[in-house]
Amino acid sequence: MDLFRSSNPAFSDKIFSKERVFTSDETMTVQGTMNKALLMLVLVILGAAFTWKGFFESIPVDPTQPMVLPTSTLIWMAVGGIGGFITSLIVIFAPKSSPITAPIYAVLEGLFLGGISAFFAAQYTGNIIIQAVGLTFITFFLMLTAYRSGWIKVTEKFKTIILVATGAIALMYFLSFILGFFGVNMGFIHSNGPIGIGISVVIIAVAALNLLLDFDFIDKASSQGAPKYMEWFGAFGLMVTLIWLYIEFLRLLAKINSRD
Repeated sequence: MDLFRSSNPAFSDKIFSKERVFTSDETMTVQGTMNKALLMLVLVILGAAFTWKGFFESIPVDPTQPMVLPTSTLIWMAVGGIGGFITSLIVIFAPKSSPITAPIYAVLEGLFLGGISAFFAAQYTGNIIIQAVGLTFITFFLMLTAYRSGWIKVTEKFKTIILVATGAIALMYFLSFILGFFGVNMGFIHSNGPIGIGISVVIIAVAALNLLLDFDFIDKASSQGAPKYMEWFGAFGLMVTLIWLYIEFLRLLAKINSRD
């Protein structure tokens, strides 16, 4: 039995017609996609463990010294962040490469996440990393339940709203990054005040709703007989959303923690 039940019966038969194959063992399945997503998660954890360990082996023992990212950790984070971005573009524009590029993406993103997680763990008191991981997986299972039960219908209008909201968030982050080079500070985005926390909550909500789009894609692609390599592509999309969700939970917890 499939893990996901379609909440949108009005599929377009043309969506995956170019990718359809007819041998059952060569087609994408929901279970196969989830297995590959779990494998990618393991690869992310392994990559994260490497930079996490390197960080705590390199930080100064003297608590009076300011907390900074060690150079070695920064280098590995840069490799992971830039490499992960480039690899993600390859996966998106060349899905047939995903059986190779998706696992590479997972390892690279792990390198980035391990460094940033270690920095947050050292900077803030409490189990901020465990909390962020826990909230990410709780949100995943809540969204999966909402999708399977049909509580939230993934209609074309719903997709458009979520895609527009996601694009707006990406544009906001991009503008904040670019304007920072010209001394223009959009500090309200990153502040620990009510506005900053409110923005984080809205972003987390949008990221969580993106999971529904991922579930719908995996469900439709498997139903339409997409080729086997699309399991890696579906797992990649799911992992991108989970990583985004985790980072946003980390940012929100850091904002709340810094108010104490």
